[in-house]
Amino acid sequence: MLKIILSSITLGLMSFVSSIPEQAAAAVPHVAPVEAVSATKSGASAVAKKEAFEKHVDDLYDRLDLRRKGLSYDVFRKAVVGMENFKRMQLVAPSKSVLSVVDFTKPSTEKRLWIIDLKSKKVLFNTLVAHGRNTGQNEANQFSNTPNSYMSSLGFYLTDAPYYGKHGLSLRMKGMDEGFNTNAMERAIVVHGADYVSEAFVKQNGRLGRSLGCPSVPKEVSDEVIATIKNNSVFYIHGNDSKYTSRFLNDNTAVESFALENNITADIAS
Repeated sequence: MLKIILSSITLGLMSFVSSIPEQAAAAVPHVAPVEAVSATKSGASAVAKKEAFEKHVDDLYDRLDLRRKGLSYDVFRKAVVGMENFKRMQLVAPSKSVLSVVDFTKPSTEKRLWIIDLKSKKVLFNTLVAHGRNTGQNEANQFSNTPNSYMSSLGFYLTDAPYYGKHGLSLRMKGMDEGFNTNAMERAIVVHGADYVSEAFVKQNGRLGRSLGCPSVPKEVSDEVIATIKNNSVFYIHGNDSKYTSRFLNDNTAVESFALENNITADIAS
């Protein structure tokens, strides 16, 4: 009888002891791994930076009234993304705020050059600009980086120093997109004034005159345009070419550059 009683007590104690870990485990709250918390914060920060950048571009587009002035949001956004990446790569000074945009998807009869001061939020110029002789008649359809092609070249450029040539005051440009415009210097692709870039020429011929590949502008504004964009400013030429690619159109690095420039950190997402 005594043995039976002792066995019952022993079994009871074992049952009580074995239940303790389960109860203790239930009482301990679940703690996420450090790596998971870090990844969540990093993801939230990336989203916040992206949202801030998109808001910045939207606000600029609206403040500059670019829809009414004929510049599409998509082309403008690409130009701004490029500008941020130029700054990230230290190819232009952080203080540089002048951005030139050409949209060769528009006919030559339209004002398709916009020179914008992103800091003051002003469109400094919106004017006519010519494309290359072999790029098309009224519309720009073909582009080349080849010397003597007499075609326009798409992509991002950095403006160089002005000089006086056969067209008067002119501005050299350095092509920055490998395979698309990097022969610009060799081809003497420059900004200059031309008589064939005028409303009068359009009225008489139904289109602008064409260059040998240069983004020629009206003579009456050429000196002011060159003075405004000279010496290392970003100049973007957009066009219909599905093969065109550019390292400067990397959204992620542009967003990071903008966030760094504007002190946007993980704090805004926490």
